[in-house]
Amino acid sequence: MIISASRRTDIPAFYSEWFFNRINEGYVLVPNPYNPNMISRVSLDPAIIDCVVFWTKNPTPMIERLDRLADYKYYFQFTLNPYGTKLESKLPSLDRRIDTFKRLADRIGKEKVVWRYDPILTNEQYTVAFHQDKFAEMAVSLQGYTEKCMLGFIDHYPHVRASLREFNIEPLAKEDIEAMAVAFRKTADDLSMELDTCTTRVDLSHIGIPSGLCVDNRLIERITGYPILSRKDKNQRDICRCVESIDIGTYESCLNGCIYCYAIKGNYNTAKFNRSKHDKNSPMLIGEVGDEAVIVERKMKSLRTDQLSLF
Repeated sequence: MIISASRRTDIPAFYSEWFFNRINEGYVLVPNPYNPNMISRVSLDPAIIDCVVFWTKNPTPMIERLDRLADYKYYFQFTLNPYGTKLESKLPSLDRRIDTFKRLADRIGKEKVVWRYDPILTNEQYTVAFHQDKFAEMAVSLQGYTEKCMLGFIDHYPHVRASLREFNIEPLAKEDIEAMAVAFRKTADDLSMELDTCTTRVDLSHIGIPSGLCVDNRLIERITGYPILSRKDKNQRDICRCVESIDIGTYESCLNGCIYCYAIKGNYNTAKFNRSKHDKNSPMLIGEVGDEAVIVERKMKSLRTDQLSLF
């Protein structure tokens, strides 16, 4: 099985000690986001975990302890955006994060660190020209440290619209998306960097940018050295092409302070409050198991197969 750690929060940045403790214990408890009293017991037995996909904007707390994952295969989706502290208030400087990206790639291999330029948004400061120039500058800095960049475009989720309007961030125009995409494609070609979009919502195939997979069966097969029997993740949006995984994170718990975050419907104080309920020794990321909770063992097995993947 594939573990996602996590689309819902930044485990490498804020909860890495908890994650390593769960590795030692061999399981994690994951509440259903829509019914917290329904809890899945998810095995972390390396015999059945084919790969772990980490999602992060700052894996610094985890890098020097990656030897504790010697029994696992894994890769990182590492988001690097060129925004300032008004939009991403709690992140280290971009230069520091680029250095961290390079350190991580040097340690585990460039094929295991995917650069996410996501979400792309525009206003009077972050113009089309700004993105064209900054993407090229960052791509040059990352040359030799990654093989692939995933592009994502801003989603105006209902709970973030007020925050986006405060910074004059409006829905992207098709012509602006394509103008940026053409420039990104040229930069990627010049640097021999693979370039995909995160979902099928924005079709850039006519520019030579296909819709990709973040939880990617082909990359996982390359990392593990064996084919896997994969299928589309039915728990993700129709526009998402990712293969099935089990997410072990909890919403409303990321402290990166990004105004556009889909995983926090409250505000930064909500995340801080939930963080205060975190115990690194607990089997759950946030909070404790309540008296009315029902714990169900998640049925899991390795996806390894002797057949070539058809997906």
